[in-house]
Amino acid sequence: MAGKVYLIGAGPGDPDLITVKALKALASADVVLLDDLVNRELLQHAPKARVIEVGKRGGCKSTPQHFINRMMVALAEQGQVVARLKGGDPFLFGRGGEELLALRAATIPVEVIPGVTSGIAAPANIGIPVTHRELSHGVTFITGHTQNDQTPDWRALVLGGTTLVIYMGMKRLASIVTDLLAAGMAMDTPAAAIHQGTLPQQRHVVSTVAQLPMAVQQEGLTSPGIIVVGDVVRLAYSKGTLDALEVAA
Repeated sequence: MAGKVYLIGAGPGDPDLITVKALKALASADVVLLDDLVNRELLQHAPKARVIEVGKRGGCKSTPQHFINRMMVALAEQGQVVARLKGGDPFLFGRGGEELLALRAATIPVEVIPGVTSGIAAPANIGIPVTHRELSHGVTFITGHTQNDQTPDWRALVLGGTTLVIYMGMKRLASIVTDLLAAGMAMDTPAAAIHQGTLPQQRHVVSTVAQLPMAVQQEGLTSPGIIVVGDVVRLAYSKGTLDALEVAA
C-alpha cells in the first residue's frame, strides 16, 4: 500500500511562523526529508519520524534533485508518510513544483502545504510592506541565482515599477545593482538587504540601490538574505543615515 508525501513550507526561519496544518502533517510523518535552511526546532513536532538531511544551498555541495525525487517515491511506495520539509514556501524558488510532478508521475498521493515565504516575512519584520497603495501597486519575486546563469529582463522589471524582492542574490549583489542601474533604475531608489530574516540573528541595512553593495559589505552581511528594492523600503523601521530615505510626516 502506497504512503503519502506532504510538500511542506516551513516558513521563513522563525519556528512560530509555520502553519498549524504543517505541524499536523509533521506529527503524522514517518520520515522527514529536511532542507538546509529549515529551523531544526521544528523537528520536535515530528517525534516518530526518521530525519534525512537533503539540504540544498547555493555554492555548497547539495543533494541532487533527481535523487530526492526518487527517495520520496521509494519511501511512499513502502507505505511511509513522508514530510518533505522546505524553507519558506515549497513552490516559491523551492523546487516544489519539480517534486510535485515527479510524485504525480509515480502516482504517489501528495498534498501541498503552503508556507510563509521569506520574501514577504523578512521585509515585514523590519516594517516594509512589499505592496502599499501609495508606494507600489505590486511586487515581483526574482531569483538572483539560476541553474543556467540566465539573467532576468531587468529593463522590463524596472519599467514595471513594482517592488523587487530578490532571493539568492547576496553573492551577486554588485552585479545585480549594476544591471538595475543600466536598465534605467534611479540611483536613489530605496533598497534594503536582510540577512537571516525573522531569526534572532537577523541583521539588515537600508540604503539607496546604488549604495547597497557598499552598505552590505560594510556590515558584513552574507547569504542567506533577501534584497528589497523600491519605494516601500522608505517604511523600514530603521532607515539608516541617508536623508533621501526619510519619510515625510
